[in-house]
Amino acid sequence: MAFDRRTFLGTTAATGAAVALAGATSTPAAAQQQEVTGPGPRTYAFTVMGTTDLHGNVFNWDYFTDKEFDDKAHNDVGLAKISTLVNQVRAEKGRRNTLLIDAGDTIQGTQLSYYYAKVDPITARRGPVHPMAQAMNAIGYDAAALGNHEFNYGIPVLRKFEEQCDFPLLGANALDAKTLRPAFPPYSMHRLRTPCGRDVKVAVLGLTNPGIAIWDKANVQGRMTFPGLEEQAAKYVPKLRSMGADVVIVSAHSGSSGTSSYGDQLPHIENAAGLVAEQVPGIDAILVGHAHTEIPEYRVKNKATGKDVVLSEPLKWGQRLTLFDFELVWERGRWSVAKVAAKVLNSNAVAEDPKITRLLSDEHRKVVAYVNQVIGTSTQAMSSAEGPVKDVAIIDLINHVQAETVKAALAGTEWAALPVLSQASCFSRTAAIPAGQVTIRDAAGLYPFENTMEARLLTGAQLKDYLEYSARYFVRTAPGDAVDPAKLTNAESIPDYNYDAVYGLAYDIDIAQPAGSRITGLTFQGKAVDPAAQFVFAVNNYRASGGGNFPHVPQARQLWSNSDEIRNTIIQWVKAKGTIDPAQFASVDWRLTRAGVPVF
Repeated sequence: MAFDRRTFLGTTAATGAAVALAGATSTPAAAQQQEVTGPGPRTYAFTVMGTTDLHGNVFNWDYFTDKEFDDKAHNDVGLAKISTLVNQVRAEKGRRNTLLIDAGDTIQGTQLSYYYAKVDPITARRGPVHPMAQAMNAIGYDAAALGNHEFNYGIPVLRKFEEQCDFPLLGANALDAKTLRPAFPPYSMHRLRTPCGRDVKVAVLGLTNPGIAIWDKANVQGRMTFPGLEEQAAKYVPKLRSMGADVVIVSAHSGSSGTSSYGDQLPHIENAAGLVAEQVPGIDAILVGHAHTEIPEYRVKNKATGKDVVLSEPLKWGQRLTLFDFELVWERGRWSVAKVAAKVLNSNAVAEDPKITRLLSDEHRKVVAYVNQVIGTSTQAMSSAEGPVKDVAIIDLINHVQAETVKAALAGTEWAALPVLSQASCFSRTAAIPAGQVTIRDAAGLYPFENTMEARLLTGAQLKDYLEYSARYFVRTAPGDAVDPAKLTNAESIPDYNYDAVYGLAYDIDIAQPAGSRITGLTFQGKAVDPAAQFVFAVNNYRASGGGNFPHVPQARQLWSNSDEIRNTIIQWVKAKGTIDPAQFASVDWRLTRAGVPVF
């Protein structure tokens, strides 16, 4: 389905108008309420439930391991679990006294969501309904903010998903690049009937992440622009109040820390939810997303009003459900918020809702069959368990496939004679390739993200800087100190996916030295790397666009790019080769040292 700007703008205008009108008159299903009587003030209580970063999780299932999801904390995942919690809250509070919203990153992340974007796409003629739309419609969501990963598969997939949802996808700071008008509904309005006085009008303002302009540049450049969250909140919150909103809730796909992982690459703050609360008066609560952290309740004092704004972020993938409990009082002819409190419920405390699992059982079975297709064999087992601290064969496999792909792409060009290097991270410490038969899920498990590949031109000096920056990941450990591999990594809270190993060079990382002075013995084919030498660098689009704020790459000359996911490139490589033999590509080219002595 090709992008059609006229259809896009027409849909935008129609959708925005429909949400403003229909949302203002909608009423949740009736439930029992008690009349408030007596001489005291009239009060009303209601609850807003929230999820975020669902990332395609419906079932409590890990498609990469082909078994029930589990982690060290024994969390569970998926909308089927969330549905049970939602049903319990509605039964307790009365459905008419609740709303259910989401803060984005819905349609990317599992093989279930990938299958219906790429293998059996929802955009096909008479295509299927996206499983996330089916599940969220059945649960009864009232609104959802756009996440940055909504744009990963392109605007046509996102528009089709939007069409399939019974609730609005909100994005006040997702604007049409030509007109600077909203490309999606900025907000939705909801009426809650009360037994005492005027109905309560609740406004939900949706804000997405400005990093979309960088992370999905290929999909949005020239089509959409994404101004800062504070700027758009300051525009819309007064408008919502003037429209009679008694309560204003922001659903923001943006963390609360006020930081950005992109440095100067990102013109607006990536994690701005706390700043929105502090700087924009008139907001009562913010459902926070994007950061994949758990924040049951976090209060930020607004600078203008001195009032607390309550923030909450439920843990990713449907592991938690946020509850904002509001208490309102009727005074001077209007409702005002007397109290807001937030908490999270754990989805591992309940069973999956059979209504949701039955609804999507066929889709689940199709995807399980798909990921279990055999695509080749491996001469030996490989694991990523030690990948963060050692040069392991399974990470070399990713890098080897990337380097081979770029070499083939540049054959016959002016760059064909240059050496090709590659970067990769240990995306999952549980990824594994078994000895014997290899399936799609085995290969896909190496690369759980929808990143694509690029080739950039770097010098030896720039690569040294790149490696020094990457080596910040290790905790400084003096010679003679005890070594615990579990405590050597993630310094400064750097995630595993922001530590890169570079394939094609040999080097030591001296973790006894301060960050910035750790790379020693840097060589290429046995010779010291010439700072002026040129190399082709195979790099994922996340890193190339500034992800992790690594030096040089975003500004480097692009020699080639590919629209296919690296995950698919790996799968196709295995299919073509038939056999994975680590002896053909794996070697120990980097190691951790202290004062020249290997750590392991």
